[in-house]
Amino acid sequence: MTYTIKVTEIFLEQIKRLDKKSKKIIKNKIGLIKINPYRYKRIHSKKFSKIFRVRLNLGGKETRLIYVILGRTILLVCLLERKREYKDLKKYLEKI
Repeated sequence: MTYTIKVTEIFLEQIKRLDKKSKKIIKNKIGLIKINPYRYKRIHSKKFSKIFRVRLNLGGKETRLIYVILGRTILLVCLLERKREYKDLKKYLEKI
């Protein structure tokens, strides 16, 4: 099954602020997500049934790439800093 990747405005704004090394890491992870979006850990959410996260270490900070599977579309939602303990996730998901 082939998947198409779409991104949110929040994700685009967060990517702009990153350095080249971090962008390369994210690009590689997105390639893996496109091949098999179910390979990473699922997050339990009341609003979405297929929301997942990818663990990243960007610039020494524990970060999570959050994405949602909607049919044949993979929506890249945001990058979350782990120290915030997913407190911002609900805010980002409401904007979808």
